[in-house]
Amino acid sequence: MKIAVLISGGVDSSVALRLLLDQGHEVHAFYLKIWLEDDLAFLGECPWEDDMLHVRKVCEQYNVPMEIVPLQKEYWDRVVDYAIRELKQGRTPSPDIFCNQRIKFGAFFDAIDDSFEKVATGHYAQTEDCGDHVLLKRAPDPVKDQTYFLSHLNQKQMQRILFPIGHLQKNAVRELAEQFDLPNKNRKDSQGICFLGKIKYPDFVKAHLGEKEGAIVDINNGKSIGTHNGFWFHTIGQRTGLGLGGGPWYVVKKEPDDNIVFVAHADHYKEDAKDSLLVSDASWIYKAPEKGDLQFKLRHGPNMLNGHITTIANGQIEIKLEEKDSGVAPGQFCIFYDGDYCLGGAAIL
Repeated sequence: MKIAVLISGGVDSSVALRLLLDQGHEVHAFYLKIWLEDDLAFLGECPWEDDMLHVRKVCEQYNVPMEIVPLQKEYWDRVVDYAIRELKQGRTPSPDIFCNQRIKFGAFFDAIDDSFEKVATGHYAQTEDCGDHVLLKRAPDPVKDQTYFLSHLNQKQMQRILFPIGHLQKNAVRELAEQFDLPNKNRKDSQGICFLGKIKYPDFVKAHLGEKEGAIVDINNGKSIGTHNGFWFHTIGQRTGLGLGGGPWYVVKKEPDDNIVFVAHADHYKEDAKDSLLVSDASWIYKAPEKGDLQFKLRHGPNMLNGHITTIANGQIEIKLEEKDSGVAPGQFCIFYDGDYCLGGAAIL
């Protein structure tokens, strides 16, 4: 089988490439060059050159052809512009979800030759072929599982995707990298948002939205207890970076029109926790669930919440959780699960 492998220079995608070679596939490596690595290089160290050094070493080790695919404009139009618009509205964007849906398995699909039967990545997720459709299944490593970020894929995309390391624990992938003697076997995992690389998120936000001083207000008594440089730097549930004494304090609400960030002390933080959600613009990997009792993720990580869908009307879905969550933020995505299967996701209103 002729397979296009998205390779980043990291251990995960490199191990994925080697496993496909061992299975006898014809492999062609592709590196996606994104806009930010050039345009905002002044903000900090960018990974472009370092990534390419590792990519070339891996491809040379196995004599695999490699191409660079420039997708800077697509990144801006389909991911970055969305993130900035959401921040301006006081919402919490999830750019990695759209990075996968619109770029890695969107624009890249459009850019490559149709002769590639499959596209493989180093994501921690699994696919299950059910004949007329393909399901998305969680990885056995609950910490590394990336189905949250893959939740907006559609069937056309799912039919073409391979996740060669999705069935493995992270430590097993590291062991394989050592066994294969990969040139990047000791490289640390990348962190943060897909398009930022090593650039700090607050620096990215400042570059596009600037700074504007506003009040930090204790939501329990209405008193101003500090200042911030713009509500767009803060998100619901945030604990660090507020510069307040006598804490811990948590962000519980934002007022974009007045540039106010409301906080609650840890003693009162859970008073604003929510056990009901309203979401919209649902995207289903296969089809909408027929059952009401499901599991939900409100953010990437191992934590799953039990709950059930109470109503579906006018494009909106109401969800009742069995336990309250203190970090529910408008703009975040609520991801639906039925056991190990990721069904899709919707934006929190």
